Amino acid sequence: MPTYTAPIDNFRFVLNDVLAVGETMEKLGLTEATPDVLETVIEEAGKLCTNVLQPLNLSGDTEGCTFENGVVRTPKGFKEAYDQFREGGWVGLTADPAYGGQGLPHFMGSVLDEMVSAANIAFGMYPGLSAGAYRAIALHGSDEQKNLYLPKLADGIWSGTMCLTEPQCGTDLGLIRTRAIPQEDGTYRITGTKIFISAGEHDLTQNIVHLVLAKLLDAPAGTRGISLFIVPKFLPKEENGEIVPGPRNGIFCGSIEHKMGIRASSTCVMNLDEASGWLVGEPNRGMRAMFTMMNAARLAVAIQGLGLAEVAYQNALAYAKDRLQGRSLTGSRAVR
Repeated sequence: MPTYTAPIDNFRFVLNDVLAVGETMEKLGLTEATPDVLETVIEEAGKLCTNVLQPLNLSGDTEGCTFENGVVRTPKGFKEAYDQFREGGWVGLTADPAYGGQGLPHFMGSVLDEMVSAANIAFGMYPGLSAGAYRAIALHGSDEQKNLYLPKLADGIWSGTMCLTEPQCGTDLGLIRTRAIPQEDGTYRITGTKIFISAGEHDLTQNIVHLVLAKLLDAPAGTRGISLFIVPKFLPKEENGEIVPGPRNGIFCGSIEHKMGIRASSTCVMNLDEASGWLVGEPNRGMRAMFTMMNAARLAVAIQGLGLAEVAYQNALAYAKDRLQGRSLTGSRAVR
């Protein structure tokens, strides 16, 4: 069975000997992010990935996500692992402390992502999408949207997605047909279908915050007419002074994809039927805002590749050392 041991010594070498992270943090005024603190964080992340996430990798991919009556359930053990991941503050590792995050430098998120990807890439898709949604809202959302959604995303009790692709168009987003109709209360009614939506529906969090690309009725043609909207699975409401999930919004999972790998990550068809949405940024400027999330995702994919290369190397090396092959010139014997 494949195994994974977080390469702590490699991270320590790169941070301290190659990047001189201690001097860099001091110059940036990040005096609390000392080498000792960063090393401790890396060591604890390594334990979590090695002991909790990696053991769920094979079983999660074998079982996969299940879909029934609009409900997606993750494989056995994923909910408990996610709760442990969230309670440890790992979802908001680099998020702003003003919104409940840990406030560590962004590169520490990359270190964590590499270990999570090596240990269990399917699991990593869920907090990974949330991190992208957090960043897009943080840079382009209104103060009201930031105060409402960022603490929940940083905590991990709510998760996020990016809803771009549609059945009739892939990368040519100028052809999207999802429409947003303004309402008197400042919201929008959004109708359309999105496909290939990672973490679009699951049972890990209380709520899912979808970032949806759609067009207004009078929008210019092509990508210049795309706007970005926040469309939560459950409409937020205040209860006893706290924001909690309220009524179900008009966005539902229609099916999940049947995939060759990362089957424990739900990849969904999402149907919007006059779902309530809130405009992020300016009308017809949605691509600019969404590219904040897309560019972060591109870097994350590169880090995923690095993590997978590490775990592949570890297991290939162990196999090469253990495997017996060929025949000795002096006769049959085991040579190690």
